Amino acid sequence: MISRHLINRLRIIAHPATCTNSLQQLQTQSRFSDVSHSPPPPPPAAPSPPPSNLGPNTSLNELELRKFAAIAETWWDAEGPFKPLHAMNPTRLAFIRSTLCRHFGKDPHCARPFEGLKFVDVGCGGGILSEPLARMGATVMGIDAVEKNIKIAQLHANMDPVTSSINYCCTTAEKLVEEQKKFDAVIALEVIEHVSNPAEFCKSLSALTSSGGAVLISTINRSMKAYATAIVIAEYVLNWLPKGTHEWSSFLTPEELVLILQRASISVQEMAGFVYDPLKGLWFLSDDISVNFILYGKKNTESIY
Repeated sequence: MISRHLINRLRIIAHPATCTNSLQQLQTQSRFSDVSHSPPPPPPAAPSPPPSNLGPNTSLNELELRKFAAIAETWWDAEGPFKPLHAMNPTRLAFIRSTLCRHFGKDPHCARPFEGLKFVDVGCGGGILSEPLARMGATVMGIDAVEKNIKIAQLHANMDPVTSSINYCCTTAEKLVEEQKKFDAVIALEVIEHVSNPAEFCKSLSALTSSGGAVLISTINRSMKAYATAIVIAEYVLNWLPKGTHEWSSFLTPEELVLILQRASISVQEMAGFVYDPLKGLWFLSDDISVNFILYGKKNTESIY
């Protein structure tokens, strides 16, 4: 099992008996108190956009939505701005298949191991994750706050009878909570670093998860190595991503994310890192969580808050 010793260490850190400070204090100490460890200042931010129509009960960041709306048409261009996600997708799916088959007692070797299960892909973009989940048998709902993303996802899904059943909707996790939707697995990959309130976002993910269900989140660690590779190299040197795609200060450390999820009734079970091999041009799973990482958690049967 990947990184089991690491999860044990994080559980100790996150245990209520050993955590005397609040999450807000932890984040303040780790993120802002030592300016000597801060990265160089990023380029000037774009002017604040006008108020959105997403409503007051959303953790989404309007400026982040504008960024992705500008490149929505390129979601299925494997050599375009989303090239890193296309390259990483098989590795992400390998982790999802392994952990969820174990969680639900399914055979990971069968063609459709998720038959009979309801999944929601939060921040689905153009559907590059939703489609393979549907092909593995899951009943999938894909949601995104960018309407152009949903239109692209639906058009592409309709090209295949298997994926045409995906229920795409331009909405938010918070609105699904208001509608009292529940899913066996809630998946939010490369999303949490783009929301304005990670704690509230995770509460929404938890509320959407059936008791005993699963939550999967992937994101980028707030480390100096991540700043160098995920921002400087990926955006400014290799031009893998449009400049300004990520803000280093919006990243979360694994310890912070574990604490946030614990307070949202999600118990983290497993974590792994994604590491890129430039010689092979492939991503693989690793114990190295210093840059990209993914975690799988279980919704507690009883609320802890």
